Amino acid sequence: MAELDPRLLEILVCPVTKGPLTYDRAAQELLSAQAGLAYPIRDGIPIMLADEARPLRDEEKSRLKQHPA
Repeated sequence: MAELDPRLLEILVCPVTKGPLTYDRAAQELLSAQAGLAYPIRDGIPIMLADEARPLRDEEKSRLKQHPA
């Protein structure tokens, strides 16, 4: 599993809302609480396409609201 470059995390935003993203290292995803989407990271490359993102589950949304990025 390739690690995401921390410098990339500093500049990436959600392509839908232009809001902040939270890195989920275990799931290899970037989470957008505002859009309710999780963008996959494949081989260390974030796939920042809304069509490739999955909807966040309710428990993920709750967790992000409690601990925002």
